[in-house]
Amino acid sequence: QVQLAESGGGLVQAGGSLRLSCAASGRPFNTYHMGWFRQAPGKEREFVGVWIWSRDVTYYADSVKGRFTISRDNAQNTVYLQMHRLKPEDTAVYYCAAEGYYTDRYYPKSWGQGTQVTVSS
Repeated sequence: QVQLAESGGGLVQAGGSLRLSCAASGRPFNTYHMGWFRQAPGKEREFVGVWIWSRDVTYYADSVKGRFTISRDNAQNTVYLQMHRLKPEDTAVYYCAAEGYYTDRYYPKSWGQGTQVTVSS
């Protein structure tokens, strides 16, 4: 099973940018899906985006499409979530996820510990 460690969360003003990092270990990189979810207070965890390793494509939730981008550094075994034009409703704990499978939705197998993102208005 893959181990994941997120970093990069923090407080940012609305309209600002933030980049989250997720360092992976335990399996060769580029052999499994990697993605991001988030959970706001009082809400269920929701999908943000995923990189499908077998097709080298990314999919995003409609709420973040055009503002968030998933990228990766193969040499560092790290996946990033670059977030632009942040809104207060983006405030949540963001979780890195890996492995699992993707059909019309992403079902991860491994999870990181989460990192808090707070967007002030």
